Amino acid sequence: MPHDTTPSNKTLYQKLVDSHTVRRLDEDNVLLFCDLHLMNEYTSPQAFAGLHEENRKVAVPGQNVSVVSHIIPTDPSAIRIIHDAASALQASNLARNCAMHGIPLFDTNDAMQGIEHVVAPEHGMIRPGMVVICGDSHTTTYGALGALGFGIGTSEVEHVLATQTLVYRTAKDMRIRVDGTLPTGTTSKDLILMIIGQIGAQGARGYVVEFCGTAIEQLSVEARFTLCNMAVEAGARGALIAPDETSIRYVLEKCPDIVGQTRESALAAWKDLRSDADATFDAEHVFDAANIEPHVTWGTSPDQVLPISGKIPSPESLSSEIRRSAEQALRYTALQPGAALAGTPIEHVFIGSCTNARIEDLRAAASIVEGRQVAKGVRAMVVPGSGAVKIQAELEGLDKVFLNAGFEWRKPGCSMCLAMNDDVLMDGIRCASTTNRNFEGRQGRGAITHLMSPAMAAAAAVTGMITDARKMEQTHAN
Repeated sequence: MPHDTTPSNKTLYQKLVDSHTVRRLDEDNVLLFCDLHLMNEYTSPQAFAGLHEENRKVAVPGQNVSVVSHIIPTDPSAIRIIHDAASALQASNLARNCAMHGIPLFDTNDAMQGIEHVVAPEHGMIRPGMVVICGDSHTTTYGALGALGFGIGTSEVEHVLATQTLVYRTAKDMRIRVDGTLPTGTTSKDLILMIIGQIGAQGARGYVVEFCGTAIEQLSVEARFTLCNMAVEAGARGALIAPDETSIRYVLEKCPDIVGQTRESALAAWKDLRSDADATFDAEHVFDAANIEPHVTWGTSPDQVLPISGKIPSPESLSSEIRRSAEQALRYTALQPGAALAGTPIEHVFIGSCTNARIEDLRAAASIVEGRQVAKGVRAMVVPGSGAVKIQAELEGLDKVFLNAGFEWRKPGCSMCLAMNDDVLMDGIRCASTTNRNFEGRQGRGAITHLMSPAMAAAAAVTGMITDARKMEQTHAN
C-alpha cells in the first residue's frame, strides 16, 4: 500500500491508518488493509472452520504466517512432543490448515521456531509503515519498528483470512514523551513498568500510544520491543515509535531483499513516518528518565508496581477506586502493607516471554549470573524467544553461564508466561518473572508472579529473594 505523503498535521498513527484505509465505513470505522497477518495455534482453528463452512479460500496466503508457540513444551532433552491431547490437536489442525491454504508455518520442531512476536521481526517480516495483526494482544510489539500492530479476535481472524482486510474502529492518539537518560542498571522494562504504574492499567485504553523523547531515541530496537510489547498492559490498542536510524538499520539487516531502487523507495517512504510538528494528540504524558529505579510488581496487575526501594502500600492509603483491588492483591500475594519489596523470598525464576527473551535480555541476565550459583531451594529457567536467539546465545556461551550457575536452558517457546503448556507453576509458588502479566493464576493456579527485568530476575535467582541488581557486580561483558 502506498504511503500518504501529502503535507498535513497528522499523527503517525493517523498516517498509518489513512495509508491502509480501503474504505471509510462510518465516522468511527474503516475497512483496513492488513500487510501481514500472524496466526497461532489457539486463535485460528475456529476461523479456518468458518472459512471452510462457507467454502472460501484464503485471499492472500503469502501475507499470512503461522507460528506454533503457546502450547509447545520446552523440555531440552528431546524432540518436542505435545502430550496434551487438546493442544496436540490444535497444532495438527494449524499445520493441516496452513498446508491446505499455502500459508508458511513455523511448526513445532522447526529449528527457527519460537514466540511469534520474537520470530517475525528477526526474519524481516516487520517493516516500518506496515499494519500487522494477530490473534494475540502483544502484537503491539511491532510498533518498535514503526509498524501499527494490534491484536484481533477469533471472528476477525476469519474475516482477515477471507479478505486480508479488517473492519477497524479507529483509536484516539496519546503521546508519551520520555526525556533524559535511563540510569545505569535500569532498562526499558523498568521504564514501561513505571509508566503503567503512573497512568494505570486502563490509562491508555482506547488509545494508540506514540512513544517519543530523548530517552526513547537512546533505546536499542530490542529495548523498544519490550516497551511497545507492554503498552497493552496500560490498555493501549497500539504502540508506535517513529522509525529512526536505529530501527531502520535493524530492518535493513533483517531484510536482504530491500536493495537498489526498492531500498531508495523504502527509505523515502519511511522518512515520512512520523507525526507532523503541528499534529495534535488527544492525551499526553511526560516523564523524566533520570530518576527511574528498577521496578517490580507487588500485586496482581502490572500497574501494582513499585521502585525496588519502595514499600508495599497500605490499601487505606489508596483511593477508593483501587483500594478493593489492592486488598484482593495483597490477600493473593500474601504480602504485608508497609513491608519492603526488596528481600521478599522467591522460589522460582523465569527468564523468557515475548517481552524479555531476546539476545540482549539474555546477555543482561548472564552478566549478573556469571560466576554465581542459583540460590538453594530456587528453580530457575531460561527460555530463549526463538531458535535464532538460542543459537546466538550458545555461540556467545551464554547457555554455559546459565547452566554452570544451575539454571535450566530450555527450548524456545512461550513457556511459563501463561501456563498453556507443560511449564506451569504450582499453587503458592512465588516467581520472579520477565513476563508481561502478573494476573492471578497467570503462571499456574495459585502461583504468585512478580514482574521485573531480566537482570533483576537473575539477581533474584542467585540471592533467592527480590534484589536490587544494581548492587551486584556484573561480570559478563555485554
